[in-house]
Amino acid sequence: MAFPHGVLPNDQNLQKEIEKLIAEKEVLEIVIGHSLNREGEPNPIHTQVEELMMDLTLLVGLPIHLQPEQYTTQEAVRLQGKNDQVDASAAAIILNSHLTQQ
Repeated sequence: MAFPHGVLPNDQNLQKEIEKLIAEKEVLEIVIGHSLNREGEPNPIHTQVEELMMDLTLLVGLPIHLQPEQYTTQEAVRLQGKNDQVDASAAAIILNSHLTQQ
């Protein structure tokens, strides 16, 4: 079962913060939301996700898995209401979905 950790700002320190979390939490694999539009095609965010994946692969060398993220934010809002931790809850839903498939 996955639980929200928090929301990291998407700024110039993002990769360093992710690397720090990986070390602190002894992460063995990374799961990233696969951002697609309603037709299942990559959306504009997908290019940024691919860049992050490549950077993280070079930085930490861990396996990275893409997991569909469609409607996870809406599901998080439905479960907890809209607040500043919706993205963290959506990420937990994405991770839980990945774990369930394993």
